[in-house]
Amino acid sequence: MILVDPADRVLLFRFDPPAPYPKGTGWLTPGGGLGPGEPPAAGAVRELYEETGQRVDPADAGPVVAVCSGQWSTPDGTVFDAVDSYFFIRARNARVDISRHEDLERDVLQGHRWWTLAELATTGDQIFPVGLAGLLERLLAGDVPDHPIRLPWR
Repeated sequence: MILVDPADRVLLFRFDPPAPYPKGTGWLTPGGGLGPGEPPAAGAVRELYEETGQRVDPADAGPVVAVCSGQWSTPDGTVFDAVDSYFFIRARNARVDISRHEDLERDVLQGHRWWTLAELATTGDQIFPVGLAGLLERLLAGDVPDHPIRLPWR
């Protein structure tokens, strides 16, 4: 989910990026895996609620605005194939409730913050998805793509 608050800031969670990304500070959007047979919009709003406390009806998730795919691996060498779909949601407020985080999220996520477009465009930290600043600029201008934009994995 690309979650934007009333001040046009996007919510990102801090984490240590996995291989093949360089070590350093990384930030990623809320989201996660789908359950068996779970539609992408339903999974996205479920994950959004679990990770942020923000409630959104799946019908209000809108279209997928971007996609990317690639591989990443855990420190023990387990390789995962990922296919990520991104929805754009405007939050009613900037409150974030992390009390529903699962154990993995509590272990991996190291905090959160709301980012302005200018901060995204100038940070030296790794931002995921790659290309979020350009996509966010377009979305904030009201230019929602007719078809999902393919973002680079790296």
